[in-house]
Amino acid sequence: MSAPAGTARPARAGTAGHRRLGSLLWHVGALAVLVVVLYPVIWVVGASLKPGDKIVGSLQLLPTDPITDNFERLADGIAGIGIHTFFLNSLFVALGSVVGVLFSCSLAAYAFARIRFAGRNVLFTLMIGTLLLPVHVLLVPQYVLFQKMELINTYVPLLLGKFLAVDAFFVFLMVQFMRNLPRELDEAARIDGCGHWRIYWTIVLPLCRPALITSAIFAFIWAWNDFLGPLLYLNEPDKYTVSLGLKMFMDQDSLADYGGMIAMSLAALLPVLLFFLAFQRHLVEGAATSGLKG
Repeated sequence: MSAPAGTARPARAGTAGHRRLGSLLWHVGALAVLVVVLYPVIWVVGASLKPGDKIVGSLQLLPTDPITDNFERLADGIAGIGIHTFFLNSLFVALGSVVGVLFSCSLAAYAFARIRFAGRNVLFTLMIGTLLLPVHVLLVPQYVLFQKMELINTYVPLLLGKFLAVDAFFVFLMVQFMRNLPRELDEAARIDGCGHWRIYWTIVLPLCRPALITSAIFAFIWAWNDFLGPLLYLNEPDKYTVSLGLKMFMDQDSLADYGGMIAMSLAALLPVLLFFLAFQRHLVEGAATSGLKG
C-alpha cells in the first residue's frame, strides 16, 4: 500500500532546506578561509602606504591618510645601488633556473619514462628518495666544493644544479606525464628513422607542454624567492637578488626602514604574480594530467 501523496512534499522540502543550509555553510567557510589568506596581502598593501613609525604596533589595517613616500624612496636606491639592479639579478637567476630545469629535467624524465635500460627502476627510486634528504645536509659540502673551484660570489652555484637535473620533483612531474603518452608515437618515429634525440625534441617535448609550464612556474617562483642560496654564495651588494636587497633595509645598528622594506616587498611580488597569472591555466592542466596520474 503506497504512502499518502501529501507526505512526499515535506520530505523533499526538508532535503532542499538541508542542501541550502549546507551550501550556505560551505560559502561562509570559503569566505572565512579567503579572508585569512588575503589578510597578509592587504596588510602589506596598507603598510606600504603608511609612515615607517606607524607600521609596527599599529592595529589599523588600511591608512586613512595614505602616502607614497615609501615608493618614492625606492627610486633613490639602497646604499647607492638602484633597486633595478636587484630585480635584474633576480630575473637572471630565475630565468636561468627555468631554462636549466626545463632542459635537464625533461631530458632525464624522457630517459626514465621512454627508454628501457638496466637499473632504471632502482635509479628512479633513488632519485625520488633524494626528496627526503634535507637540503641543509648538503650545504657545507657544496659550499666547500664551490669554494675550491673559486666560484663563490658568482651565480654558478645557484644555477649549476638546475642544468644537472638535481630537482627530483620536476623530474617526477615530467615522468608521470610522459608515461601517459602513447608508445605508438615512438614506434612510428623509429620506423621513420628517428633516434631518441629526435623523438624527444620533436614529439615528446611538444606534447609535454602542460608539464613543462607547470615546472617553469614553480622553478621561477622558487628561484625568485630563494634567500638562503644567494646569502651563502653572493658577497658583493651589486650582485644581490631581491631577497638580499630587502635585508639591506636594516643597517648594522638594527634600525630598519620598514616603510621602504615593505614597499620593495610589494614590488617584488609583481613579477611572480604576473608570471603566475600568465600561465595559471597551464598550471592547473599540468598538475591534473601529470601529478595525479600514473
